[in-house]
Amino acid sequence: MTFSLCMIVKNEEDILRRCLDPIKDLMDEIIIVDTGSTDGTKEIAREYTDKVYDFEWEDDFAAARNYAFSLATGDYIYSADADEVVDPKNVKKFRMLKEALLPEIDIVQMLYTNQLSGNTTYNFDKELRPKLFKRLRTFVWEDPLHETVRTSPVIYDSDIEIKHCPSSTHSGRDFSMFRDIIKKDGNISNHLAKMYARELFIVGSDDDFLEALGFFRSRMDKDEEEDMVLMDACVVIKCARLMDDPSLMLLAVSRAMASDHTPSEAVFELGEYYRSKRNYGEACMWYYNAAFETQPLLNIKYRDSYPFLGLHISYVIMGDLENAAKFAALAKERS
Repeated sequence: MTFSLCMIVKNEEDILRRCLDPIKDLMDEIIIVDTGSTDGTKEIAREYTDKVYDFEWEDDFAAARNYAFSLATGDYIYSADADEVVDPKNVKKFRMLKEALLPEIDIVQMLYTNQLSGNTTYNFDKELRPKLFKRLRTFVWEDPLHETVRTSPVIYDSDIEIKHCPSSTHSGRDFSMFRDIIKKDGNISNHLAKMYARELFIVGSDDDFLEALGFFRSRMDKDEEEDMVLMDACVVIKCARLMDDPSLMLLAVSRAMASDHTPSEAVFELGEYYRSKRNYGEACMWYYNAAFETQPLLNIKYRDSYPFLGLHISYVIMGDLENAAKFAALAKERS
């Protein structure tokens, strides 16, 4: 099988060689699409390939990736980002995969790792992601009787690990793009809405939350899927606390509490609200609920390090130094 590496890049001169050096010999062609670099990215790219193209940026990563894919000629397309690294052990696994890959496989998933460090907006340190795609898919008939065309892709979950090593967070760019898409189209897909809410709870500032309030408040009355309603409610609850709006908080909390799966984020915000009102006993009850009786929907820290820290501060103020020390240790352990 032949592999085409397809990348979109912008101002990646500091890390592009780190990404390409380990995998360049695995690829039969390397296609790099630049979306507006102002540094030496394109010059470095030309050290590895003569297939370096410009793409006029239009606030659409999918459009840029589709253009890169359209230029590929290999049997399979490997999609990489400049902040990824494949170590020697996994390069060897990658080579073995290439030598043994069966033509009926449409997608190969690889383990994306190092997610909980380096300013990422993810909740899992390791997760499978589709990384290698058959360029031209062949449709086949199945079953000797009542035959049907196989429409589901054949997916192979490999044990190849790709280390994600970002040099900075993209949250500011992402929040701006979320807002621009909503302003332009009036809405975004559920997938993007989930990403928006998750990024807010992982890296969002108070201003980022307040700028998103109108969007999630309107969705809270329209969404029908339970997870989507809970997601909307979590954002609205935090915004209500930031604005000290008990009426709005009560409305959003009611939506969250109506579910059998009330998220940790919702009850943690109740802890924050009561602590701001100096009702530390009530705050501790909700922090405890967040840590031990609920599960997070958007950010795993809302089930441990954040409520543990809230409990520590509350117990310090109440003069219960034994519990304060216990939860300080737990917060440090989980941070």
